[in-house]
Amino acid sequence: MITIDGQPLPEEAIEFEYRRLLQFYSQHMPAEQLKAETANLRAKAVEQAIGAKLLIDEAVRLDIQVPADRVDARINSMIEQIGGREVFEMRLKENGFSEVALRQNIEQGCKVDLLIEKLCEGLNDPTEAEMREHYEANRESYVQPERASAQHILIRPASDNDADRATAESRIEGIRKEIEEGATFNDMAAAHSECPSGKQNGGSLGWFGRGMMVPEFDEAVFSMNVGELSDIIETQFGFHVVFKTGEDAGGEASYEESESKIRDLLRHDQRGRCISVHVAELREKADVQGA
Repeated sequence: MITIDGQPLPEEAIEFEYRRLLQFYSQHMPAEQLKAETANLRAKAVEQAIGAKLLIDEAVRLDIQVPADRVDARINSMIEQIGGREVFEMRLKENGFSEVALRQNIEQGCKVDLLIEKLCEGLNDPTEAEMREHYEANRESYVQPERASAQHILIRPASDNDADRATAESRIEGIRKEIEEGATFNDMAAAHSECPSGKQNGGSLGWFGRGMMVPEFDEAVFSMNVGELSDIIETQFGFHVVFKTGEDAGGEASYEESESKIRDLLRHDQRGRCISVHVAELREKADVQGA
């Protein structure tokens, strides 16, 4: 167990940092390279979780004040993304969390964000020359993976029992039949889907690479033709019907196609070095055990 000044570092904090690293580097590395980096990313997640705890403690010590509208904006964004206040409140209840507790967590995160903004003041964006140099040295990393775009409708069983699962499956079969008979996918997604994407944009999931979705969903989509309606797909989230809207075989990406990713990566690395210096200073003063 890792402790910081006698306080245990929750395993959930390490897992959170690991997921964030996976999500970020999945946009900058081919899948095989990312898989090979798993052990390094796990180790990096531990260090980032320790750093995050030290920064949280430092932000509290400095009594950094967070404007209420900044927290409100985060809450409102979450409500919009999840599909409205009713769904938002339902998700809070499902996770045994109150809005007050959520606001406190967001405020804590905002304190750290403000501290980091202060630490990283004055950092310059990478230059064009630096970005092109990075691209030429790492061309093999800038490959567009095979990807697909699709819309889906999700129906969740009310519980794991057989009766509720049968009810959910019957509902999705009825929805699929209506689409086959001429109902538009967008309208059916908006009316019935229990995924936030349904109400927001007709069930569109945008573009995603192979391996980014759960296995059952991934296998189904990448075996379909563009313009095809799927059979019923069951995943851990419930029952889906999918309409495939596009596919791209992938290949080497040009500098122009990779420019925004390179800029984000170099900014991320630059900020990371700046934060690391400060975290190292905080760690010198803290009692970190078990790392």
